[in-house]
Amino acid sequence: MTERIAYRRVYEETSPKDGKRVLVDRVWPRGMRKEDAHLDEWLRDVAPSSDLRHWYGHDPDRFTEFRRRYLAELRDAGHREAAAHLRDLAAHDRLTLLTATKDVDHSQAAVLAEWLGRKR
Repeated sequence: MTERIAYRRVYEETSPKDGKRVLVDRVWPRGMRKEDAHLDEWLRDVAPSSDLRHWYGHDPDRFTEFRRRYLAELRDAGHREAAAHLRDLAAHDRLTLLTATKDVDHSQAAVLAEWLGRKR
């Protein structure tokens, strides 16, 4: 993760250091009102496919394979436009990727932060 790209839970307090706040989950976070999320964008099309998300089930033992499959999805046509938009955001501003996942280090937000760090 670079200094310009961070990731964390959407339920945490906002910070002036957040920069652009982008939710990268396919489904809206449980129990959160939209006005309380303080988002700049909800980029659900960059999230893992529903099939991949269900297969993974946030099992840390599957994370390496999840990461490999998710990176392959980011190259697919269904994710390509959203991924390019996210790269553009990261190139112009500090970016905080948000997820509802409890284990953020084993989430798509962590994979995206690493991927964006390499792409710049």
